[in-house]
Amino acid sequence: MVDNIGANDGSIKEQDRLLPIANVGRIMKQIVPPNAKISKEAKETMQDCVSEFIGFVTSEASEKCRRERRKTVNGDDICCAMETLGFDDYAGMLRRYLHRYRELEGEKANQDKAMNNTEK
Repeated sequence: MVDNIGANDGSIKEQDRLLPIANVGRIMKQIVPPNAKISKEAKETMQDCVSEFIGFVTSEASEKCRRERRKTVNGDDICCAMETLGFDDYAGMLRRYLHRYRELEGEKANQDKAMNNTEK
């Protein structure tokens, strides 16, 4: 395996480009039957695939932000990128998750605010 990608001093180390293999393995293990084994080769292959996929979607979302003269990629940009790239089914699920996440974060912020007000 190559240690660095690219030829310049600003090259990215392989370990920094990929998701940690232990995390990939844990996710894979949740899907297969309890007695099933997953080879190192399968984990490494999946590690490459998911890392590439994340880069692919993020690049599309980043391009959208660049066109709109924004610097921050947000969850809506990721959902839009998923749709643009043809992953409509996943984008729908992701939008629902994002909506629920924002609801929970709002509730948490309101609880924190209420706690701070009662302490004064």
